[in-house]
Amino acid sequence: MEYKYEKLNDKIYVCASSDHRFGTDAFLLAYFSEYRQKDKVCDLGTGCGIIPLIMQKSLPPQITYAVDIQEGAIEQLRLGMERSETAGIVPVCADLKELWDGAPLGQLDLVTCNPPYKAANAGFESAITAQRIARHEIMCNINDVCAAAAKLLKYGGRLCVCNRPERLSDVIFAMKSNGIEPKRLRFVSKNPESAPWLFLIEGKKGSKPFMKVEPQLYVRTENGFSEELQHIYSLGKEQK
Repeated sequence: MEYKYEKLNDKIYVCASSDHRFGTDAFLLAYFSEYRQKDKVCDLGTGCGIIPLIMQKSLPPQITYAVDIQEGAIEQLRLGMERSETAGIVPVCADLKELWDGAPLGQLDLVTCNPPYKAANAGFESAITAQRIARHEIMCNINDVCAAAAKLLKYGGRLCVCNRPERLSDVIFAMKSNGIEPKRLRFVSKNPESAPWLFLIEGKKGSKPFMKVEPQLYVRTENGFSEELQHIYSLGKEQK
């Protein structure tokens, strides 16, 4: 396996490979989650640990459990941590459908997940097992993600996920089926002229129905990357 270290800033590096990579959606989700320094967090299906590592850039959470079923992903996260200055990241190799011994059930403020976007047997599946697991609902589906989050979150805790627009109804149904009420939704487009290619959604455990649809986020303008995307890339999040 060939590894490449991607620099997030002078202190944080991500170990990437052909099996476990990252894209713009990870930065968007970390930003959208509005994590706080006092939060106890879990990132499900963490891959190379990109979201927990992004969160290290500015006032990181109190603790972040980084969970993945693939040992290779957790190894990459550990390699990235060895080269970085991190605090509070706990790598966990576990199946989110079963969680792990000592999991902080009912204790977390925030769960994030960049899940497989495609249903099992939908579309072209990569021949590489790690990529198939990342892209298709082979090892888990969106209901499994929401069920795991419901176990981990305290009352009022938040689940933030991203997915393709065609899966919006599936995600909302899975959230509501597991006692997590969708509260905030934002669509992402490449530019003002194109249809959304991604959505970001936040749900709260035990909350009452009411969902806010936020202004659309544009990745590019006629002058290149949008100011908001540049801000997201440079800071990781905007402190409140």
